[in-house]
Amino acid sequence: MQDLFFFAPPHTLISTVFIGILGLLIGSFLNVVIHRIPKMMQRAEDNDVAEITGKERPHQDKYNLMLPRSACPHCQHQITAAENIPVLSYLFLGGKCSQCKTRISVRYPIVEAVTGLLSAYAIWHFGSGIEGLSAVVCIWFLVALTGIDFDTQLLPDQLTLPLLWIGLLINTRYTFTSLEQAVLGAALGYMSLWTVNAAYRLWRGHDGMGYGDFKLLAALGAWLGAMNLPFIILAASMVGSVFGILMLLGKRLGWNLPFAFGPFLAGAGLIALFWGKQITSQYLGLFS
Repeated sequence: MQDLFFFAPPHTLISTVFIGILGLLIGSFLNVVIHRIPKMMQRAEDNDVAEITGKERPHQDKYNLMLPRSACPHCQHQITAAENIPVLSYLFLGGKCSQCKTRISVRYPIVEAVTGLLSAYAIWHFGSGIEGLSAVVCIWFLVALTGIDFDTQLLPDQLTLPLLWIGLLINTRYTFTSLEQAVLGAALGYMSLWTVNAAYRLWRGHDGMGYGDFKLLAALGAWLGAMNLPFIILAASMVGSVFGILMLLGKRLGWNLPFAFGPFLAGAGLIALFWGKQITSQYLGLFS
C-alpha cells in the first residue's frame, strides 16, 4: 500500500529509524501496561466484592496507567526522566535502582528493545503506509499481551477485544486480507479453541485453557484472515507442546514454571503477520 506522504520514499530508512525509536518509547510504556493492568483488574474486583458485601472499598486511591508515577517497588524512589530512557537508562544504572541499588529486572529493557526492533522491522517490511503502521499497532498489543499472560496467565479483555475490533476495521480497506476473510477469521479463531476446550472439559471435567486464548486467536483471525489460522494454531501448539514437556521436566527438578498459551499464539501470529501469505501459498500448493 502506498506510503503516507510524510514517510514517502526515498525516506524509508528515516521512517524505519523514527518508528524504531518510537517503538522503544512505547516499549517503556508497555512495561507499565504489563505491570499495572492485572493490578487494576484485581483492585476493581476487590472493590466490587466489597460493595456487594457492604464493606468499605479497600482501594480508593487513583491507580491507572498514568497515576501514580513509576517508582522503585523497594524504596519508592520516583523514576526521573533521565532514569526512564529506554534501554540506555538500564545500562547506565547498571541494572540497579539509583537509590537503594536493588536490581531491576532485565525484562524491562528486553520489552523496550523487542518493541523497538519489531516496530522498525514492520516499517522496513511493509513500508510506512497503512499496512506498516497497522502492523506496528498490532505488534504493540501482542507484546503487552505476551508479557501479561506470561506473568499472570491472563489475557485481559481490555486488550484482546480492541485488538479484534481494530483488525476488523483495518481490513475494511483490505489491508492484510479481505473483510470477509477477517470476519471468518475472527469467528473461526474463537470457535476453534472454544470447541477444543469444550471437548477437553467433557473429558477431564475442567477447562484446558482460558477464554482469553479464544479471544486472542479471534483477534489474530480478524487481522490476518481465516486462511492463516491453521498455521497459527499448528505453530503455537507445536512450540507450546515442547515448552510444556520442558515444564514437566522442570517440575521434577523443583522448578515452578507457569504455562501460558498466549505468548505462543502471539509469536505464531507475528510470523503470520510478516510471512503469512508466503506460508499459506506454500501449504495450499501442497493440496493443489
